[in-house]
Amino acid sequence: MGGKKKAEKQKPLDKMTVKDLRDLAKQETDLQGVFGMNKAELIGAISKARGIVLEEPKKTSSSVREIKAKMRGLKAVRENVLKESNEKMAGILKKRINRLKKLTRRVG
Repeated sequence: MGGKKKAEKQKPLDKMTVKDLRDLAKQETDLQGVFGMNKAELIGAISKARGIVLEEPKKTSSSVREIKAKMRGLKAVRENVLKESNEKMAGILKKRINRLKKLTRRVG
């Protein structure tokens, strides 16, 4: 009854580990020097060998300076909220500031 084999779904290249990408490059393509490449280079080389056109990652419109300006504004608001003894709102603002910090690491 189960004579049909299911087609194995393959992960997107950007979700694969470097080890998996190297194995894939060795097996499916005739690329040389795959062990000297980093992940970004491997993804580019494999997609080029397969004829896949990569999409450019979406760039955020915010620069690091703009994000840090938002953070300074939120910190000022948080100080005022703490003076008013509103702990719940201060916690919310702290989380927003932390998210913006993480965003600056990804953008910059």
